[in-house]
Amino acid sequence: QVQLVESGGGSVQAGGSLRLSCAASGNTRSITSMGWFRQAPGKEREGVASIDSVGSTTYVDSVKGRFTISRDNAKNTLYLQMDSLKPEDSAMYYCAAQRWFVGTIATMRPGYWGQGTQVTVSV
Repeated sequence: QVQLVESGGGSVQAGGSLRLSCAASGNTRSITSMGWFRQAPGKEREGVASIDSVGSTTYVDSVKGRFTISRDNAKNTLYLQMDSLKPEDSAMYYCAAQRWFVGTIATMRPGYWGQGTQVTVSV
């Protein structure tokens, strides 16, 4: 099993920044890809960004140039740096992980999820 615990959410004004963190524990050896997903009220969950074991990243178009995903394999920690935040970025953000996966955030189907951390961006 793999446990994922997010932190770093909060409230910020439009144009501001937040950094999310996700600490992974348990049997993480075969985890190749990790990612961030988000879900706003009344909307479907969407993939935001992913990163594989060699550091290759993919992003949904709406966050390209504003968000940066990274991981520290030694610390088993995933990050999402969010800059130039917009009100439409407001959502619950979830950390996710998948074993033996090579692909993009659009095709990622995680088997492990965190509990989520709320991000609220006001005008």
